[in-house]
Formats: sequence, structure tokens, C-alpha cells
Amino acid sequence: MKRLFATLVVTTILSHAAFAGELTVFERHGMRGNQITLRQDASNFTDFGFNDRASSVIVRSGAWELCEHKNFGGHCAVYRRGEYPDLAQFNNNISSAREVRMEGGGRGDWRNENEGGRDGRRDGSWEERRDWREGRDDGRRGGRHGEAVQLFEHVGFEGQRLDIDGDVRTLVPARFNDRVSSMVIREGTWELCEHIDYGGRCMTFGPGRYPSVERMNDRFSSLRRVR
Repeated sequence: MKRLFATLVVTTILSHAAFAGELTVFERHGMRGNQITLRQDASNFTDFGFNDRASSVIVRSGAWELCEHKNFGGHCAVYRRGEYPDLAQFNNNISSAREVRMEGGGRGDWRNENEGGRDGRRDGSWEERRDWREGRDDGRRGGRHGEAVQLFEHVGFEGQRLDIDGDVRTLVPARFNDRVSSMVIREGTWELCEHIDYGGRCMTFGPGRYPSVERMNDRFSSLRRVR
């Protein structure tokens, strides 16, 4: 009865639509103990009594970002479909989770296909990031050749360009807010979000050339490296 109640609370409280993914979080290692199932973003596990209590997870569909602080802050990691009986350094240290869309589709290789028993996972893979907001976050124009990310104002890599080599919590100072239409990612895996401070709908892109960001055209306001 307790497990059913927890699941009902989560699915009722959350209102932000995700991508039809499903994540189950367990209180103990090895997928045991009390559990909650998420099908939508959860910005604060305190809302349903599960803050800093997760010890294992199952990702049944989609890719999920788990973060140590509420509102998807602090140290985060992206987990894809699979079972994770031991969260290692994340044990009892998760306060929020949301589904993220992994982009690549032949335009860039974002996958980290690690096989084996690292961190106790079964048939799953994970990508880890740290909160880079303590580092440089001032996106700037005209950087040196070889910046990690190049953002373009128009599709097909046309128009003004913004070069990025660190996390950017807001594109407003760079006058590039809601103006990204295409991009080149030279290294790393990057999460681009529609609101400042990495809020709203987010998509994750790996190395490659993206002549169009399609349905997210002119909608990005922040970005950070997740791997």
C-alpha cells in the first residue's frame, strides 16, 4: 500500500510533460525497499518524501538525469535504459530527476557504450557531469578556433556565431538568447535547455554538426557540458 501511495503521489504532483520515459527509484541497493515510479520530471524529491533516499534505480525507457540538489542542480548523471543496483557516490544523495532527450541520429556520436560491471549496473550505461557553474559561464563571441561548441543564429551554420568553452547559465548577456538555430559540437556531450539555469525542456547533443536544431529552433537559453 505504501509503494502504491508513493507512486500515485509522484504521478499526480508532477505537471511538466516529459518524453514518455519511465524511471523507478528504490530506497535500498539491489532494487529493494520502498520505491517510486516517475513518468514526468521531479524537481524536488522532498515533495513526495524521497529526498536523499535513493540507492538503486531501473530505467525502463528513456534517458534520465539524476541530480544531487533540487531543481536539477549540483552533481548530476544521465542514466539510460537498464538496471542500476548500486548508485555508488549517488547513494542517498539524489534530490531531483528529469528525462532528457539524447540527440545524435548519425549527426554526432553521443553514445558512451561502456560494457561490463562498472558501478554495478546491468545492461545500462551512464554519463556523468559535475556542476560546472563554479567555472566560467560567460559565453563570448569570437573565441579562438577550436572552442568546444559553436552556436549559429541561422540554420546551415549561417548568421552570427557564438563560441562556447564552458557552461553558460544564461545566453542573455551574450545576446544569443532564443536565437540558436544550428551548431557544431567539437568535443564533449552538452545539454541545451529552453530556460536559464538549465530549466524547462532540455536536449542532449554529442560531437557532430547540427545544421538545424529543428523543433527547438530559437528556444535555447542555457547550456552545460554533461560529459
